[in-house]
Amino acid sequence: MKNTALSKSKYTKSCQCPKALWLGVNKPDEATVDAGVEARFAEGNVVGDLAMGLFGDFVEVTTYKADGRLDLAAMIQRTREEMERGTDVICEASFSYVADGTQSNYCAVDILRKAPGGWAIYEVKSTTSHVADSALTNKKYTEKIQKYAVDVAYQKWVLNKCGVNVTGTYLVTLNSDYVRTGELDVQGLFNIIDIKTLVDNEYQKVKTQASCAHNTLALQTEPAVAINPDCHNPYKCEFWEYCTKQAGLDLANDKTTVFDLYRMSMKKKFEHYNAGRLRFDDIRNEKLNPIQQMQVQCTLNNTEYINKAGIKDWLKNVTFPLYFLDFETMQQVLPQFDGTKPYQQITFQYSLHYIEHEGGELKHKEFLAPSDGTDPRRALAEALCRDIPQNVCTMAYNDPFEKGRIAEMAEANPDLAAHLTNIREHIIDLLVPFRAGHYYTPAMGGSFSIKSVLPALFPNDDELNYHNLNPLVQNGGHAMTIFPLIKDMEPEKAAEAREALLAYCHLDTLAMVRVWEKLKEVVK
Repeated sequence: MKNTALSKSKYTKSCQCPKALWLGVNKPDEATVDAGVEARFAEGNVVGDLAMGLFGDFVEVTTYKADGRLDLAAMIQRTREEMERGTDVICEASFSYVADGTQSNYCAVDILRKAPGGWAIYEVKSTTSHVADSALTNKKYTEKIQKYAVDVAYQKWVLNKCGVNVTGTYLVTLNSDYVRTGELDVQGLFNIIDIKTLVDNEYQKVKTQASCAHNTLALQTEPAVAINPDCHNPYKCEFWEYCTKQAGLDLANDKTTVFDLYRMSMKKKFEHYNAGRLRFDDIRNEKLNPIQQMQVQCTLNNTEYINKAGIKDWLKNVTFPLYFLDFETMQQVLPQFDGTKPYQQITFQYSLHYIEHEGGELKHKEFLAPSDGTDPRRALAEALCRDIPQNVCTMAYNDPFEKGRIAEMAEANPDLAAHLTNIREHIIDLLVPFRAGHYYTPAMGGSFSIKSVLPALFPNDDELNYHNLNPLVQNGGHAMTIFPLIKDMEPEKAAEAREALLAYCHLDTLAMVRVWEKLKEVVK
């Protein structure tokens, strides 16, 4: 007989898509999980561990078998014992309820806290909220956290069925207003949000949904579910690639479908898809914005579009000396340094190509902070002020990122603020002529990121191929992940990682130089 046991993760998956639930159990290898998702899981574990101490002393009942797997039976038993003992706070409190004699429903509560007349559930998430969000008066934020109520409602249902009176349901999030000063203040770091109303609305659905989930898990064959907007709501499903291939789509290689249209909502894409308008040829006469229309026409006709007047007008902003700037950052979920907030971008590296006068030699400078775990921000800000004079033209690609980091540096370093602000005010954005639709080729595939534009403009240039870099660092995600890990590496591996970071960031600014040169070339 198939194992149809339900957990809270399986339950929430079933609420999004029964097919995804079935595939997760029967065809897990078909899932495509990117490094970003895995990193968020790791972040959640770190946040969850810290939140255990939110209410003072606690008992964690997590128990493992000899083979390293969780011992659920032991955890359930330990939970029962701690509750009978009168323990105020139990972390990973575990419960199991068998419905209709065969349907096993298991959950582990992040934090179970004793309350007058019963127990309160606290679900810990690594998402952020402002203090004002705790009142749930912000409709947009309430909609954002609705997905967590599904999880908590299932937990409440299981506990109630086990005879536990649940008196409150709360969401624990990171406080985005918290600024670290000295030791980490756990109480200040977290917000507690009462989500009773959201949970009560979801609670009415749990019995039926849980039964449906058990029935899905009992199926011998894969359920038939067509791709639909829920594939991306509330999370992008890890089986999206698998299911689209079943639907006859190869989205990784075919860039001529409605799903590739520039800045079209997923809802609108599915409206076209469900109406039979799948490919560009089907949609060419539909109402599209100018960039989408250009994308469709260029792709169907295999032509490029160049608005020389628009590019020339943008090039008027370029003056000499000219600097090309790119930052690399790490994003610390828990603020490690004084003056930082949860998820703040911490700049640890930059690359700087520059040309002192028109027709001059291309030169390069760079900065990479020490990998010893110390705060890199001050040293980087000082180096940036040394390397970029005031009142010079600096180019970035998608400049809100670089401008944002420099604004943070100026705020944190008042003595450097005037110089840093001057640099920021003289940044121009290399993305603009592409985002404005002045230059498009079918090879861009509906994306104007530099990782799409560069190979489209220089398809056979090995010097500009990110895939030729050390596999340790071939994109920004790699850089963000690896830098904080270097301090714990063996010296040889640490040196290799640092060299990989330097090579990657160097290519980012060299790429900007070549793209700028290409823009000048096409308008001659």
